[in-house]
Amino acid sequence: MQSVLKIGLVGPESTGKTTLGKALASRYGGRYVAEYARELVGSLGRPYTYEDVCRVAEVNREEARNHGCTEGFVFFDTELIVTKVWLDEVYGRRPEWLTEPIPEACRMDLYLLCRPDFPAEPDPLRENTEQSARERLFEVYLREIKSTGRPYAIVEGVGEARLACCDNRLKLLRNE
Repeated sequence: MQSVLKIGLVGPESTGKTTLGKALASRYGGRYVAEYARELVGSLGRPYTYEDVCRVAEVNREEARNHGCTEGFVFFDTELIVTKVWLDEVYGRRPEWLTEPIPEACRMDLYLLCRPDFPAEPDPLRENTEQSARERLFEVYLREIKSTGRPYAIVEGVGEARLACCDNRLKLLRNE
């Protein structure tokens, strides 16, 4: 087993990434890395800008490189793929360093792609809560994940069923 296994939680808005990340960290004794974008955008007191989202990307990059762990799982509640898609969707551009594939040091050992298979919960920070937008973005995230060449699993269901979708992949990754 590798000493540190990085798990990226990816998916459209309101697909349970935060709930899943916290539950998996608890279940596997891993570290949970909170979504920086939510913290930043929630504290701005104004609409976010391209520069703000670029800052989110920089923080995502640094968190992936310097996660502060020496062993076990690290669960990232969103990561560079999510921010890359966000920049493309909102601004149609991204910083120069993010125009190439995700840097190797920032890639995850496993991506967990959350399917939008339950209704979105209202939240003032969410922008794409219509089911058609969530399904379209799911496909965008799937393409981006596939382009990394890294393993991934599609996470479906609610509650324990959603966690069970992850168990086999995580156990395989840990060589159990």
